[in-house]
Amino acid sequence: MPDNVFKIVVTLIGLIGSFGIFQFIYRLLSPKQASQSAMADISDMGTKDSSPFSRLENSQNPFDKLCFLFGRKFKQEQKMEAMFILLGRPAKLDPLKMLQLKLKLAIIIPVVLLLLGNIPLAVLGMLIGYGIPDMALWNRSIKQRQRDIIRGFPTFVDLGALMIESGLDYMTAFDRIVKISTEKTGLELEIEKTINEVQLGYSRRDALRRLSDRTGLQEVRSFVGLIVQSDELGTSLVELLRNYSADMRFRRLNKAEKMAAQASTKMLIPLFIFIFPTVFILMLAPMISDLIHGGMPF
Repeated sequence: MPDNVFKIVVTLIGLIGSFGIFQFIYRLLSPKQASQSAMADISDMGTKDSSPFSRLENSQNPFDKLCFLFGRKFKQEQKMEAMFILLGRPAKLDPLKMLQLKLKLAIIIPVVLLLLGNIPLAVLGMLIGYGIPDMALWNRSIKQRQRDIIRGFPTFVDLGALMIESGLDYMTAFDRIVKISTEKTGLELEIEKTINEVQLGYSRRDALRRLSDRTGLQEVRSFVGLIVQSDELGTSLVELLRNYSADMRFRRLNKAEKMAAQASTKMLIPLFIFIFPTVFILMLAPMISDLIHGGMPF
């Protein structure tokens, strides 16, 4: 009995220590926010949404207290909210549920490994359980959503420049593009949300900031920066959008050429692992069989 208690205490100390090391490395390697000019900085415009973590502050549930402490003290609240926004705000999910799932896996997996008698893996299982939802679910969904948004973005910018040149305001032009779209992709849905926010009373600058936050794409952030710059300086938005669209297509072409050049190198790995051994076996099998059954020819 004392040995089991000692093992549990050592495991708990190891879990706490591993988590402390994880937080230290995370804070050390997390990039610092770069300072931006007053013209390009649109992050301070608008109001913040109420956080679902606020309702846990007076909760008497021990697990709720753990989620609240973990979310606020270790700055996971902002991370979960940012990831929730990048996911497109799914109806059946919220930042609190995301953190609760991560904590449950970070508790269940080490306990299961501890019951199996594997203390070293139990310590590692906490970090694995906490990171599984990010790696297996959410990061993949975010990348797929971003690919869907960026796929038609150059065409959207070209259409916007064409309609603005014809005399429309840029918000009216974006609204017209959304309405004439036969199939609404992720980009059209996000633009539609931005237009609805302007109609509900958000400033245009704030609505555009929220658009860039919801997509998490540098291309969209640059696009928003161009519109803000045009509003501030009174420059021609049409020429800016056309040049930006051409630049996006040029970078996409360069990326495609780079991926095509890397394809031959990446094919060497399955070639050496699967194809060459099979060819060698087919070529050498008859010779080896003759040597085994007939002996050496000399």
